[in-house]
Amino acid sequence: MQTTIVNAKEKATEAKTPQANAANVVVQQVSGSVAVMEAFLAEGVETIFGYPGGAIMPIYDALYDYRDKMEHILVRHEQGAIHAAQGYARTSGKTGVVFATSGPGATNLVTGLADAQIDSTPLVCITGQVFAHLLGTDAFQETDIINITTPITKWNYQVTDANEIPSVLAKAFFVAKSGRPGPVLIDITKNAQVQKFEYSGYSTCEFIRSYRPKPIVRKEYIQQAAEIINAAEKPFVVFGQGVILGKAEKEFKQFIERSGIPAAWTIMGLSALPSDHPLNVGMLGMHGNYAPNVLTNECDVLIAVGMRFDDRVTGRLDKYAKQAKVIHLDIDPAEIDKNVKATVPVWGDCKETLPLLTELLEQKCYPQWLQKFKQLEQEEIAACIYKELNPSTEEMTMGEVVKVLNELTNGDAVIVTDVGQHQMVACRYAKFNQSMSNITSGGLGTMGFALPAAIGAKFGAQDRTVVAIIGDGGFQMTLQELGTIMQCGVDVKILILNNRFLGMVRQWQELFHSRRYSFVDMESPDFVQLAKAYRIDGQSISNREDLKAALQEMLAHKDSYLLEVMVGKENNVFPMVEAGTSVSDIRLK
Repeated sequence: MQTTIVNAKEKATEAKTPQANAANVVVQQVSGSVAVMEAFLAEGVETIFGYPGGAIMPIYDALYDYRDKMEHILVRHEQGAIHAAQGYARTSGKTGVVFATSGPGATNLVTGLADAQIDSTPLVCITGQVFAHLLGTDAFQETDIINITTPITKWNYQVTDANEIPSVLAKAFFVAKSGRPGPVLIDITKNAQVQKFEYSGYSTCEFIRSYRPKPIVRKEYIQQAAEIINAAEKPFVVFGQGVILGKAEKEFKQFIERSGIPAAWTIMGLSALPSDHPLNVGMLGMHGNYAPNVLTNECDVLIAVGMRFDDRVTGRLDKYAKQAKVIHLDIDPAEIDKNVKATVPVWGDCKETLPLLTELLEQKCYPQWLQKFKQLEQEEIAACIYKELNPSTEEMTMGEVVKVLNELTNGDAVIVTDVGQHQMVACRYAKFNQSMSNITSGGLGTMGFALPAAIGAKFGAQDRTVVAIIGDGGFQMTLQELGTIMQCGVDVKILILNNRFLGMVRQWQELFHSRRYSFVDMESPDFVQLAKAYRIDGQSISNREDLKAALQEMLAHKDSYLLEVMVGKENNVFPMVEAGTSVSDIRLK
């Protein structure tokens, strides 16, 4: 659950903002749309993802005069706009910005808003709305987007008077990026966009009454946590995206190196710690690594940092780490005790709390405990990892494709994944040397996420190679964004792992529904020819001997490139924790 704002409908003008020196204020008549542009300039907005329409046309008209100051990326669908903004936010560390019109334009943002909410991605979405006097009349392209999006935004607000725009947008950017980040939607009626008002400048927001983005750090809890950790014999750290969002990668690394504690990650925490770090013991959860899942139920102290104990990580809660004392560090008090009861809650930004905790820790190492992780890792390698990365069958596996990609990128690429088997394989086997490199839809599991998110990711990290790893099913949900790539000339490498199935559903049908493959066969177009229609080069391969050269050609190509790799139709992803079972009951085959 997100940190929420008490009385979200209170006037946004109650936000306390620094006031300009009255003697230097220049009052001028501007439209609400111009005020939006000025707010964006003041907030440092460089890139906007959007799609115009009637109800937001005045804002687009104002944008025309600011096009040399801000870049607008014209997507092919509003869902593409918001996923692109997510990718941008996740690689740049900035707030993503989206424009959409009223009615269907606004409702097309809903999936992305829900995705951003559960994955804590900072966004400011501006939607146009019908004239204020038409609200509630079922006017053309009118929807009540405020009530529709209230459960899936950190805050939303409808502006009907242009005078509110500067303070509302200041509040929107502050809410989106402060504390536990999240999406904000501001709906602006058309009359407010065209209305002229006396504009005296823009002041950023630094405080809102009743909203505390960071809880007060309680030193006594830090002390209690340190005492428990220092006394532990088999401690274990599990960490999530909170480390990345808090920009606390350095502090986290210092914490585990001083404490000597093995650490495992959620898929949203992947890349916060280098893949080759000796204390990095792998991935948690349903398709995570064997050792961290099994040993969760053997550790005596479990330290959770910036993660929310999602059901895909915990399995059955009544059998999750019952033997362990739990220390939970999180910026959102609503996450403490929500799923797993904490012995010691450590509220606060982990960039602040981790150093306080680290200085109280004894320098330690746990050779026997770490050896147990290595022993179970060897069991996993023998049972499934070796066969996935070095298959003896004629058909290629997804794992071997990721393995060769690792060799060629040296762990320096941004990897954007869609949702399905390829996502789990990529998260398990992709290597990362730096943070903010793994971009995926974690909590919502949105198919169609990867292609538009990769576009945004490249705009957020223009000096890095961005590779979108996508299944044949997910690709066909948002493939129209190839048109965005064509028009804006962004360099994205598209790697389709085609198993001709909705692979994850098929795996479950094989294992739990007696191989009754109900509507999971996926017939696809010629992806290479489709890409060429969008002036994107590419090729399709099905032979192992062509794999390395094809990946090399993709990475070396100066523009976007699509590579389709035909992989085994009925390969499964293991290990696997079955739904409704304990994480320690993880299957290796």
